Amino acid sequence: MRGRPRFGLKWRISLLLALLLAFVLVLLSSLVLAGIREDQRTRLEQTFEHQADSANLRVREAYLTGERVEPNEFMDKSGQKLAVDLGEMSGMAVTLYRADGSFAGTSLPVQPRVDVQDALAYTARGQSAYITEGSAVLYLAPLYNADELLGTVQFHGSLAEQQAFYSRIRNLFLTTGGAVLAAGFLIGFLYVRRQVGVIAKLNEDASRIGQGRYLAAPSVKRRDELGHLSQGIYEMSENISSSVRELEEEKRKLIEAIARLEELERQQKQFIGNISHELKTPLTAILAYSDLLGMYGDDPKLLDKASVEIRQEAQRLYGLVEKALKLSSMDVYDFQTAARSVPIAPAIREAIDRIRIKADARNVRIEAKLEEADVWADPDNLMHMLLNLLDNAVKYNKEGGTVRIANFRARSADSAEVMRIEVADTGIGIPGEARERIFDPFYTVSDDRSRETGGTGLGLSLVRSLAEKQNGTVRLAESGPGGSLFVLELPVAPESDTIAD
Repeated sequence: MRGRPRFGLKWRISLLLALLLAFVLVLLSSLVLAGIREDQRTRLEQTFEHQADSANLRVREAYLTGERVEPNEFMDKSGQKLAVDLGEMSGMAVTLYRADGSFAGTSLPVQPRVDVQDALAYTARGQSAYITEGSAVLYLAPLYNADELLGTVQFHGSLAEQQAFYSRIRNLFLTTGGAVLAAGFLIGFLYVRRQVGVIAKLNEDASRIGQGRYLAAPSVKRRDELGHLSQGIYEMSENISSSVRELEEEKRKLIEAIARLEELERQQKQFIGNISHELKTPLTAILAYSDLLGMYGDDPKLLDKASVEIRQEAQRLYGLVEKALKLSSMDVYDFQTAARSVPIAPAIREAIDRIRIKADARNVRIEAKLEEADVWADPDNLMHMLLNLLDNAVKYNKEGGTVRIANFRARSADSAEVMRIEVADTGIGIPGEARERIFDPFYTVSDDRSRETGGTGLGLSLVRSLAEKQNGTVRLAESGPGGSLFVLELPVAPESDTIAD
């Protein structure tokens, strides 16, 4: 509960009429002029700092998205265009300098001759600098990409408007001082009228709240009855606004939960439909050959063929169930993933040995270029990923083709150090329309080829899910008539050393 104000309106009016004539000119003029001067300086600094930050973002974006070259070469190629863009974006004239201080570009039709070498020495050390000449001001700030100095941006500003405004205010106080002495008897009336204006503003605030337009701050900040009333209206507005925001947030969460449940239901139905279709295909083949054996069991050729086909379809059925259970268990049993430091080269060699028989059967040669290093991953999950990538490279390769696997340290898209594992084949490649879907569960590029090789469409989906569990990524880097290249990136184990194989 707020207490009564220390000074009521009647006391304020009495004190104001007694002191205004003696102190208003000196006190008001000195405080307001000092405030204007400080405000002008602060706003100018804030404006230049904001423009420098925007310029830094724009130049850094151009540097990172363009061809990776040295900063000076980048400024030589893009400095003029960037200066024009920054000039249009900021509404001020802009000049860019290279990291060594030489001219790179400007948005001015004619470049003014101003010695800015001392200021450029400051920006080279990561500091901003001002140069003021009369009513003109130059603001120079460094441009960085991380810790790398790209150059310097120079904004051309003018103080003429601020100086003119300051002069107008100063002259206004001088003339007002004389007017106050002659019009003192009117102050009481004007003061009361001002209070009425404040009350009208408070009434307007109440109307805004009733229309659902809430206050960002108290419109009147005073230490009297009207100030307390303004603060109360503002607190009421905040409470109503907070309640409305909470209701809207709960509504948003409820909608998101419903959408998520609907998506989960859709995915569940899709999974059941896909798994039912994939299970039905090998079972149909097994039943068909079982019927043929019942009718023609005395045919040796049919017996051999049926035995081979039933075994192949049973193996395909087993692999499908195993991968489906693996994908399902990853969502339910996340705690089973136990990442640790794993030597990558021995793991790759083991995966190659386990896939060698299938490769030899298709006359596919496997070549490896390995580096000794450790990755941070679950050993079982790592082996699943390597085997599936190698299995795909062998299955969808051409007869007599080659599979090449290599590993080396690299940088990810977010500049983190990773172990990159590349698996390339010499197959027919993946069509462009299928490259976005090859990691989807049960998706296969060719039904005929998948039937021939026993593909279920779960291998790459399993690799992607396992990679994400290890904080890694997998992607199709390239594909064409000469084959495909898959890239698996995993975190490097802490304090692991690289030794050339």
